[in-house]
Amino acid sequence: MNEIEKIIKENSLGLDTKKGRFGIEKESVRVKENGELATTPHPKIFGDKIKNLYITVDFSESQIEMITPIENSVEKAYDFLRNIHEIVTTNLKNEYLWSQSVPPILPDEELIPIGKFPENKELEEYRKLLSLKYGRKKQLLSGVHFNFSFDNEFLIELYELSDKKITFKEFKNNIYLKISRNYFKYGWMIIYLLGASPVVHETYLEKCINKMKKFTEDTYYFEDLVSFRNGSCGYRNEKDFFVNYESVDKYVESLENLIEKDSISNAKEYYSPVRLKTKNPKDILKELKNNGIEYLEFRSIDLNPFSEIGIEKQDLEFLHLFILFLFLKDDESFDEKDYFTYLKNQEILANKGNSDEFRLICCKDKNVSPKEFSMVIIDEIEKHLKNIGAFTNKDDKTLQYQKNKILSNTLYSDLILKEVKQKGFIKFHMDKSKYFLYEMEKIPYTLKGFEGLELSTQILLKAAIKNGVKFEILDRDENFISLEKNGKIEYVKQATKTSLDSYVTMLIMENKVVTKKVLEKEGIIVPEGKNYFNIDEAKRDYRKYRGGIVIKPKSTNFGLGITIFKDKFSKEDYEKALEIAFKEDNSILIEKFVKGKEYRILIINDEVAGILHRVPANIKGDGIRSIKELVAEKNLDPLRGVGYKTPLEKIKLEDPEKLFLKGQGLTIEDIPKKDNVIYLRENSNISTGGDSLDYTDEILDIYKEIAVKASKAVGAKICGVDMMIEDINNSNPNENYSIIELNFNPAIHIHCYPYKGKNRNIGEKILSALQYL
Repeated sequence: MNEIEKIIKENSLGLDTKKGRFGIEKESVRVKENGELATTPHPKIFGDKIKNLYITVDFSESQIEMITPIENSVEKAYDFLRNIHEIVTTNLKNEYLWSQSVPPILPDEELIPIGKFPENKELEEYRKLLSLKYGRKKQLLSGVHFNFSFDNEFLIELYELSDKKITFKEFKNNIYLKISRNYFKYGWMIIYLLGASPVVHETYLEKCINKMKKFTEDTYYFEDLVSFRNGSCGYRNEKDFFVNYESVDKYVESLENLIEKDSISNAKEYYSPVRLKTKNPKDILKELKNNGIEYLEFRSIDLNPFSEIGIEKQDLEFLHLFILFLFLKDDESFDEKDYFTYLKNQEILANKGNSDEFRLICCKDKNVSPKEFSMVIIDEIEKHLKNIGAFTNKDDKTLQYQKNKILSNTLYSDLILKEVKQKGFIKFHMDKSKYFLYEMEKIPYTLKGFEGLELSTQILLKAAIKNGVKFEILDRDENFISLEKNGKIEYVKQATKTSLDSYVTMLIMENKVVTKKVLEKEGIIVPEGKNYFNIDEAKRDYRKYRGGIVIKPKSTNFGLGITIFKDKFSKEDYEKALEIAFKEDNSILIEKFVKGKEYRILIINDEVAGILHRVPANIKGDGIRSIKELVAEKNLDPLRGVGYKTPLEKIKLEDPEKLFLKGQGLTIEDIPKKDNVIYLRENSNISTGGDSLDYTDEILDIYKEIAVKASKAVGAKICGVDMMIEDINNSNPNENYSIIELNFNPAIHIHCYPYKGKNRNIGEKILSALQYL
């Protein structure tokens, strides 16, 4: 056990070493259906590529770069990358994300479009320089960059426990420099275990193809190639040059000398396996000297075609443990000779690592194979973690996953060679791209890592990611978030409670009695009715109601406490309905039942954003099973859930449903005839198990105008107007409609994922109303 391990163990800091800040950057090129490079501009659907924090371009317009925010765990960073990947893939039109690091079928060099930045010519000029120096085809090599830093509180505590002969900045720099030096020495292992680019298409650079052997009809390879991207023809500088990792000053001095000699144009052009990074990326060398290293960027990770997003979570978790190993391992000499040896070792491993005869050149024992030495290092990782009391069952599984790859000869590079040989280069990779898109389209509404939030909030967050709006979860239980872009901050609760609407506007809509009076003043038709403050008074008025009525609480949403009697009803049922309503509120309304179908009209910023006809909760008989059994089966649909976290809600069988069935002479144990549709409620709220049908394009403009007028009457910018319409084709609204309710917190997911119909992209409409688009 070395000195640093002793300090960590003696002060019970083992698990604190695992705390950190994690980010992922992933590049992928867009391709056509046939596997050719898509040369279309960066999709406008993702907004401004400079201002979008999450979705931008790399070298080429054809090359999308996905960037996660900094997260406090590998899992959260991975989940966020999956979200970005899903948003990108599902929004591309007739194009796919290529699943491989090496490019697809490429056109001639001059037809590969360089990234366009009309408002920042410096970015364009840099890309032109790279294209002239390396060639456009080479710049299309894509990969994953993993960004890592320790938790700062852990580093401060570790510093306080050290001898403190140097400043904290120097202490932190030394830790990251040590990890970097060790990554040069042992980074070959990441290429070996994660390398996934063993062949290249014949349309790649001719000077490289000429050095290689033919593998299939349209592919070439170096025999025993592990990672073309990390090999001699891969993503690397024109020639190797020495950069000193002994100190930050010497690192900066090395790069400044290279820039002065025109070996590289700037620090970004140093294609190292690991880079020192700062908070401010604009003048990185100056920032390094002034403020020190903020984090490390690990750059030798290939895209994995077997993973739905190009990288497996277990591989990232292994990389984290590997970095901890580099931190805990004793520091060793690292001079210029070592630098070139280790750099060469990674290149040769990338080119020849699949050979049984290949031996590493990085070690005292010149006869060690990468397979043997990888097993030794995995055991060392376990030993170091155990030394500091930080080894867990999860770590054991993570390391075992890598061991299994090695022992069973299922390294990604081997598997890809077999698949390409069998299916062909283009077909194998396109099949993977299409399959993963298909899988993501199955349940498009979920946002990984945010499943606990209401679906409407998830939709707004998804729109924020798509359009590069930064967000923060302020309170998960309350679905309270903040949005920020270009210095503009908005606070939003449950997706639709925003600064656009005043508090009194929400109070008006919450109070059904007040809402009716406000609408009546504007000449808008509302149902006749009476307000009751105690149940006894309401019971005494039973004799006044003989036709259809609706009994509902004054101030509830989501259909809670509502009972609808279309025709006659008994006194017993009437009183039961009163009890249900008063259970939800201390004041209720009894209104005349209005004929027609109910439509939810969503208003955003004085415009109709979507219209739904909501069908009440129902089941279809099969002549065999009871209503109770049919409800249970319908609730198995993955679109149905509880708590507004799925597009549809599970159907309940509680007092309101049983009462409604009773009115039809049924109980939950009755068996409906085959194909007979049984409704379980009169009210059609999605929140009570109803189905949603999109009618945005079917409703006449006259009714849309009335809905907008109603929302304006209460001063609402975001409002759900519930309107009964007897005949949607009747252009004369008099006595053909009635507004039964306004909602200050309308669910938006029902318009984005209707049971039948179009996605109305409400999240983006809210962002637009908040002036983020």
